[in-house]
Amino acid sequence: MLTSFQKRVLALTVKIPKGKVTTYGEIAKALGSSPRAVGQALGANPYLIKIPCHRVVESNGNLGGYSGGVKKKAILLRGEGIQIKNNKVIHFKKYFINLKTQISKLNLKSQKFLVLSCSFDI
Repeated sequence: MLTSFQKRVLALTVKIPKGKVTTYGEIAKALGSSPRAVGQALGANPYLIKIPCHRVVESNGNLGGYSGGVKKKAILLRGEGIQIKNNKVIHFKKYFINLKTQISKLNLKSQKFLVLSCSFDI
């Protein structure tokens, strides 16, 4: 069973568009948490593809971890058109999505709605 915090992390993660990445730190800022806590929450993601935690990377562009393995994370990101070299996003700014600019579109107090809008149960 996922915690409330894990559900909030996953609800934000599902909003990252295909072909874009954000960082553990961006999600942490949006939720008033730490990047490490976000990484741990993403590690509990039971829906690796439906909730695209592979689109969350380190602030320097390094891929970071992935429950399916870093090699798989790189394959998934490349499949979305993101350039990867040596387990790092190339042209990071080109692919980066700033969650702060989208935060007004998200109602973080209504996580049940956000999760349900993903059309699967958490």
